[in-house]
Amino acid sequence: MATANKNVFLIGPGYIGLEVCDRLLEGGYSVTALVRREEAADELRHRGIKTVMGTLDDQDTITQQTTLNDIVFHTATADHLPSVEAVIAGIDQRASEGKQTIYIHTSGCSFLSDKSGGEYASDMIYSDKKPADMDARPDDSSHRGVDLAIIAARKRLGQQAKIFIMLPPLIYGATKNARLSIQVITLARFAMHHKYAGYVGKGKSVWGLIHVEDLSRGYLTMLHWLESSPPEVASEHPYFFCENRQEISWGEAATMIGDELKAVGKITDATPREIPESQYGDLFGMYSPTVLGSNARNRADRLRDLCWKPKHLDIREAFRSEELPILLQEGEFKGYDKAVASGSG
Repeated sequence: MATANKNVFLIGPGYIGLEVCDRLLEGGYSVTALVRREEAADELRHRGIKTVMGTLDDQDTITQQTTLNDIVFHTATADHLPSVEAVIAGIDQRASEGKQTIYIHTSGCSFLSDKSGGEYASDMIYSDKKPADMDARPDDSSHRGVDLAIIAARKRLGQQAKIFIMLPPLIYGATKNARLSIQVITLARFAMHHKYAGYVGKGKSVWGLIHVEDLSRGYLTMLHWLESSPPEVASEHPYFFCENRQEISWGEAATMIGDELKAVGKITDATPREIPESQYGDLFGMYSPTVLGSNARNRADRLRDLCWKPKHLDIREAFRSEELPILLQEGEFKGYDKAVASGSG
């Protein structure tokens, strides 16, 4: 049974979310987004997106909007449990009224990350057609607390809601409104500030990759599959990956950054080197070894079965032609001394 209407509530119209909004509008969906700032609301309304003012902590607003919409996307962060609980409360209310809901939540491949600290490349490659490997991950894995809450709601709701989880890898590429991703861009800002390109540990750990526009099409591929599937699909496992079959080690990322920054005169020596722990404050603080030094390798086999294919530039060309011109216009950057948000794995 397909979802009857095309009304969407989207939480987090940022780096990922705005791209998803564009794909939804192109598909004829009516989109309402949760927005914190009035100037951002003005921009969204100009794009044809309806807005409701609020933050992730405005649970009543999130619950109410969920009850009013057939489809919900959460692209704001992988780690804010109260906002997820508010969505689930709205889904519960809709279920009590006999209404089906589609909910696509954004987690991230930090869930797969190990403790390699950049010392080695792992041979472990996860497939979203082998959910047992993900179910075996420790409960203290990144993003796992929120994901487990979603999984518990799925079991309780059964066929009354189609609830699935997207786990992006290392996202790259600039959006049409010049928004940038987090991990590689943070390393580039670090390099411009400290005048060298660096990596954590030995830089050997590896992540999968996806361009943000290819990722947004992955969300829409999931949505169309869910709309056209019978209620029984709700019992399938929730995980979807989205990657382009390319991977990069953190050392290779540092080499790329060094080469490109030297080419534009921002550093004099392109040779990458290990970042000392004393400088982690200009990266992700205590989280730097996980965010920039772990392995997280995966294969988006389910999306490929649905005929999704990546189309966009590889990470090196996107960094050179899309991201670097924007970076060169920025001011001083002081790092992210906090947990990594969605949009960065």
